[in-house]
Amino acid sequence: MEKAIINTPLGITEIQGDENGISKIYIRDENVEITSKIPSELKEAVIQLQEYFEGKRTHFTFLLHPSGTEFQKKVWQELLNIPFGKTCSYLELSKKLGDVKAIRAVAAANGKNPLWIVVPCHRVIGADGSLTGYAGGLWRKKWLLEHENPSVQKTLF
Repeated sequence: MEKAIINTPLGITEIQGDENGISKIYIRDENVEITSKIPSELKEAVIQLQEYFEGKRTHFTFLLHPSGTEFQKKVWQELLNIPFGKTCSYLELSKKLGDVKAIRAVAAANGKNPLWIVVPCHRVIGADGSLTGYAGGLWRKKWLLEHENPSVQKTLF
């Protein structure tokens, strides 16, 4: 398993993966040294994440290889269907997965997403539009949603 540590506008981020794909992308809480030489298996992920933060990318094309239960993978796959700049409630997500009563299980699987940003769990909000739960902190969720859907300043004249 290869790893790279990069700096992003939201903090130090670790990327892990191998020839099968990227298995983890997450924020590091502690200060660690930024990777000077990116392993070849991770280069495309690093480039695409940088493009995302620069506002040049709205979807990711590198290979994903997360570990999780079949149910978690099903939820994460559905998260990939939430368009850039859009949101979905936990209730809507549960309905799309075919079981409105599974809302808590869906929320739990969403919280276990190992692929920060790429599998867009930040796009899932409360049914009332509130920014509920986010493993990276609500301030990051707010930043990501604003980054993906910036409000346009209207002129007065």
